[in-house]
Amino acid sequence: MGTTGPSPQVRDLIRQCAQVVVNAPAEWLEELDRAVLGANPAIASDPELAAAVSRSNRSNLLFWGAANVREPGAPVPPNAGAEPMSVAREMVRRGVDSYTLDAYRVGEGVAWRRLMDIAFEMTSDPADLHAMLDVCSQSISDFIEATLAAIATQIELERDELTRGSHAERRATVALLLEGAPIPRQRAESRLAYGLGGSHTAAVIWTDDPGSDLSQLDRAAEAFGQAAGGRPLSVLASSATRWVWAPGPVDVDTLTHAAGREVRVAIGSTGAGVDGFRRSHFDALTTQHMMARLHSPQQVAEFTDIEMVSLLTTNADRAAVFVKRVLGDLESASPELHSAVRMFVREQCNVSRAAGRLFTHRNTLLRRLARADELLPRPLADNSVEVGVALDVLHWRG
Repeated sequence: MGTTGPSPQVRDLIRQCAQVVVNAPAEWLEELDRAVLGANPAIASDPELAAAVSRSNRSNLLFWGAANVREPGAPVPPNAGAEPMSVAREMVRRGVDSYTLDAYRVGEGVAWRRLMDIAFEMTSDPADLHAMLDVCSQSISDFIEATLAAIATQIELERDELTRGSHAERRATVALLLEGAPIPRQRAESRLAYGLGGSHTAAVIWTDDPGSDLSQLDRAAEAFGQAAGGRPLSVLASSATRWVWAPGPVDVDTLTHAAGREVRVAIGSTGAGVDGFRRSHFDALTTQHMMARLHSPQQVAEFTDIEMVSLLTTNADRAAVFVKRVLGDLESASPELHSAVRMFVREQCNVSRAAGRLFTHRNTLLRRLARADELLPRPLADNSVEVGVALDVLHWRG
């Protein structure tokens, strides 16, 4: 091939192959999507991000093909068009790690196999075939590397914008709302890209290990919004903490399964309008502070579940005395026994309902309740409210 580039015959072969690529049938594109998305479940499980990656796949294929129709065998510049750059934006918004870009190399393998099939149909001349495949192999590899580098650069720009650009405005606007400043609602909504009408549920999402993968906080914020059925508003309170709002009640079970293992989530009450936006946030902060104060091992907590415990444990020493006085020897009993009594009290001392919630046999629960009565200073039937509160304190306390 020398320093003058491929021969006219080889350039013609490359142009013919590129024309086939530009007119790729739908099944080729679907195969490419399956390979790229299958290589990364984090992308595939997000419909919006998966769609962005799919558009980028098609854009890259057409970009490389069109470049080689125009100038066969010439270096192809990176694809810095709207489709690949939208992938960068969506990845940053979701906190998806940039290493997921490696999935594109899986797509490169699929495209290369298709190109070899086309090449073998175009010619049987071994010298021309070898030269063509050599040029195309290097061209595709260089193109993918350059495009990935462009996406990685855009990711950093998007992250910078998130932390120092429009995010700074969002944080300032949220601060005004929380302070009760008379900022017009329409102006606040425009700055936040988030509606303040209807109902809101706030959360504080954080990690106790600032050295961990902080992108999991952004993933948890997205999961929080999905659990409420809408796009969340997320603000960086600090490098390891996000303040988040979602439009409506949150399905906590869905959120618990979606949050990363190192992520903690404190959820406020659900409230309406700007007042609900503000009150829910302060309830979430109260919940977070209680979890921290008690060194709670629980990963997710709702204000509606901890309000009484929060009030009771403001003075940790007095709370400990209360627990010991009410529970006696039951305090040091097994978690199974604690759970049985706690559920029995929560179900208004109804054995059948409590057994159903615990997924245990009614007789098993009765035996556990009898054992609890042996350990309690006063019979459960005479003191169920205080026992339930004391067990709640134990549940949240580390």
